[in-house]
Amino acid sequence: MITVVVLSERLGAVLPAAALPALRKAEAVYAGEGVPVEFWSSLGVDGPAPAVVEAGAVVITTSAEAYPDAHVITTPEPLGAGLLDAAAVMHRLRSPGGCPWDAEQTHDSLRQYLVEETFELLEAIEDGDRAAMREELGDVLLQVLFHARVAAEAAEDPFDIDAVASELVAKLVGRHPHVFEGNDPAVHDATSQQHRWEELKQAEKQRESSVDGVALGQPAVALAAKLVQRTKRAGFPVDLLPEGDDTGTTLFAVTALAKLAGEDPETELRQVCRRFAANVREAEAKARAEGLDSLAAEDWRRFLPS
Repeated sequence: MITVVVLSERLGAVLPAAALPALRKAEAVYAGEGVPVEFWSSLGVDGPAPAVVEAGAVVITTSAEAYPDAHVITTPEPLGAGLLDAAAVMHRLRSPGGCPWDAEQTHDSLRQYLVEETFELLEAIEDGDRAAMREELGDVLLQVLFHARVAAEAAEDPFDIDAVASELVAKLVGRHPHVFEGNDPAVHDATSQQHRWEELKQAEKQRESSVDGVALGQPAVALAAKLVQRTKRAGFPVDLLPEGDDTGTTLFAVTALAKLAGEDPETELRQVCRRFAANVREAEAKARAEGLDSLAAEDWRRFLPS
């Protein structure tokens, strides 16, 4: 049997590590389709592949189609290679000759889609639907690529997806000194890492308040939980949290107690909402099965799951 080593078009003349044992034992090494002559020496090629390749030989090529019975060794794409393709597609869609709708979008017009796709991803996670998660993660990624592409066209302070990624890398490296600098005595478990992350973030952004940077536009339960989390880390006494009998203060108090107990009140409330919606649908379906189009109070009590 012959061995075919398929090079990556993206990586060029880079041999996969899995091919090295076969190359060392090969009786002959040939260059197949797509391998330029200037690469032959670096790849250890003896010459171009003949019409009939003998058993024990290795063919280095960019396509294995001509060797259907060969043992094929492919070159793994680098991690994140698909992101380059996604960025290229977004660039094409937004450029002249691309999609007219994509070309008209702005940061403001795209805001609704970012929110929608984020909630659809959240629903897929709650459902444990792996296929939907994969799809919705792609849709959220699309929003990041789209906004970055729009930003690249700005007359003032333009930036592109590479600037976004570079800033993210710098942030992740800077906030994980225990990983990238070898040691950080302040970090010894996940909890201490969370505290260290906030300390480094506050110093990095030169924030004056423990609640600076909290997104006030997020859902109210999540907002209350985030404020409680931030102030707790700053040493804020629990007895100074808002008190009162009105609805808003009562909801804040319940949220605060849940967060201080280590729970995620937003998630807990969403789970109750989802169960309630499912029970309502089930009751309505049972009523329809008995020929009822509308339900009175006693019908709801009869059909609603206990």
